[in-house]
Amino acid sequence: MIYLDNAATSWPKPEAVYQAVNDCMREKGGNPNRSGHRMAMLADRIVFETRELVAKLFNAPEPSQVIFTLNATEALNLGIKGLLQTADHVITSSFEHNAVIRPLAAIRKKGVWVTKILTESDEGVLPQEVENSIQKNTKMIILQHASNVTGTLNPIEKIGEIAHKNGILFMVDAAQTAGIFPIDVQKMHIDILSFTGHKSLLGIQGVGGLYLRDGILPVPLKEGGTGANSESLFQPSQLPERYESGTLNTPGIAGLGAGIGFLLQTGIENIRKKERDLTEKLLEGLQKIPGVIVYGPKSDVERAPVISFNIKGMEPADVSFMLDRVFDIASRPGLHCAPDAHRTLGTFNYGTVRLSLSVFNTIKEINACLEAIEDIAGQKLSE
Repeated sequence: MIYLDNAATSWPKPEAVYQAVNDCMREKGGNPNRSGHRMAMLADRIVFETRELVAKLFNAPEPSQVIFTLNATEALNLGIKGLLQTADHVITSSFEHNAVIRPLAAIRKKGVWVTKILTESDEGVLPQEVENSIQKNTKMIILQHASNVTGTLNPIEKIGEIAHKNGILFMVDAAQTAGIFPIDVQKMHIDILSFTGHKSLLGIQGVGGLYLRDGILPVPLKEGGTGANSESLFQPSQLPERYESGTLNTPGIAGLGAGIGFLLQTGIENIRKKERDLTEKLLEGLQKIPGVIVYGPKSDVERAPVISFNIKGMEPADVSFMLDRVFDIASRPGLHCAPDAHRTLGTFNYGTVRLSLSVFNTIKEINACLEAIEDIAGQKLSE
């Protein structure tokens, strides 16, 4: 199969990831921070070393500021619901994922005010629009680093400067960029960063996380066993235990560590260059096919390796079905859990076909995909 659904979950993984998960399950399967026997201590080390790698990747001052969660959605919920209170104002965009939209919709019922900035599909959120939206009670700005629908990048560093200047918390959803774009939480003035392990960080499903700047303490989403301070009826105050109740997904964390190790060894800039070249070729080829409509940034604009398109007169689900069943190409049709983005693009009623690449794709696969789409579009035009 030609796999072009990496924005949903990346595949394949580096061989080291499979080995790390298997080794953890077979040789290091103890419960981390729960005992002093050898297997538990080996599990402790996996968690600690991966926490260090995440901190290094994002330039976090301390590994303890990295909190492991089940996924980016849990991390976003922790940051949103744990910090925003009645009468607070939050600024976000019209391109966000449901992992942001839905928690914000839920807390609006509790009196939180939300401003959604109309997003430019080519340029992302304009910093001046963010600054113009700030109110006296603005507590947080929440933005994705890149759109999971069009790959559009937001100018995170410039917006971070605005947030920092105004004393506003800045929360970034890096689900589509962690591992393929440099992210420096200190330089970019990012106070809260959510990430997932199974996309461009090349780990497996079931692990994600949150970086918290020093002094930021959301109300925990859950309380329970942490392996420390067991004598107390109340949740520990120290990080990361405050937010890591229950048994961690140690095999997933092991895979995440191996994925980050692969990224650091290969070089993020090298990975980015390959994915940029492949994305450019795919985008330029799609724009030449009669009947194909491409959404988002043009070929000369920096973007994440995500492209959405439609074929005139065809439902996205039908196009994706043909790509899969006839040409053995994996894509994703529909709204991609981002209905606001499709309202902005004018594709809300039917969505788009999304193609998303990884470092493991090849020029040969891109050419085959373009030939398949040209074939499908040609059949439609000939009807």
